[in-house]
Amino acid sequence: MRVVRKSGMSDRLLDIVVYAALLALVVVTLYPLLYVAFASVSEAGRLIDHKGLLWAPLGFNLEAYRSVFQNPAILTGYRNTLFILVAGVTVNLLMTSLGAYVLSRRNVMWNKLFMMIIVLTMFVSGGLIPLYLVVKGVGLIDSLWATIIPFSINTFNLIIMRTAFMAVPESLEESAKMDGAHHFTILFRIIVPLSMPVIAVMILYYAVEKWNGWFYASIFIQDRNLFPLQLTLREILIANSTDSMVQGSDAGDRFQLGETIKYATIMVATIPILCVYPFLQKYFVKGVMVGALKG
Repeated sequence: MRVVRKSGMSDRLLDIVVYAALLALVVVTLYPLLYVAFASVSEAGRLIDHKGLLWAPLGFNLEAYRSVFQNPAILTGYRNTLFILVAGVTVNLLMTSLGAYVLSRRNVMWNKLFMMIIVLTMFVSGGLIPLYLVVKGVGLIDSLWATIIPFSINTFNLIIMRTAFMAVPESLEESAKMDGAHHFTILFRIIVPLSMPVIAVMILYYAVEKWNGWFYASIFIQDRNLFPLQLTLREILIANSTDSMVQGSDAGDRFQLGETIKYATIMVATIPILCVYPFLQKYFVKGVMVGALKG
């Protein structure tokens, strides 16, 4: 039998092209964050005068961060966002786990019909106005719960978790029932511990969604003391509302410092959620692939 060997030169050339493409992708992905980080610690005057790309801080000044952390709106936004994050992810995991458990049981009547109806909600919705009327009707306007309860379950995440629960051997459930275990015991003591990779992915998905959420908060919340961090960040970036953080300076200094404050606020709002990824990374790939390999 004749063995055809690939050319060593072509293999090396392919490796060079692949690594070059990956390096370019890393640079394109990472540079915007580095630009914001460098700009946030740069001297305001030099940053305003700088044109083009930024590959290093222009001087070193932490005045922007000092102004950000002295702003009561930022601290209030952090408090509200942390509440939404902790309470929201807890509700999301509980409701999604319960729904996925029921839909993953093979002996549930009309299981496939329920699943079709649930999947349909991914493509068809009532719209924003009916959602607002429902939230208003149950008295959640101007409440942080308005950003949590109406979004207790994400359909896509429910499908992924259901698929993971279906992969748990049915014999384990039968053994537990013979020992007198009820459904809650089976779910929280058997299925959930065996599905920790997908649970970790759900935590990451829901945490990022809650941390970055601002749209529904802007619709359901009018009280500024209840604004989440991202809504406060939006006001600073779009409405250019940095004057309250640079009091005591003349107009020129306020404008210059206001630019670095914008970048510092972005970093303050971004770094915490980035710190979550390393702790969940070992579960991430395995948990995501669950929904891709099994139907």
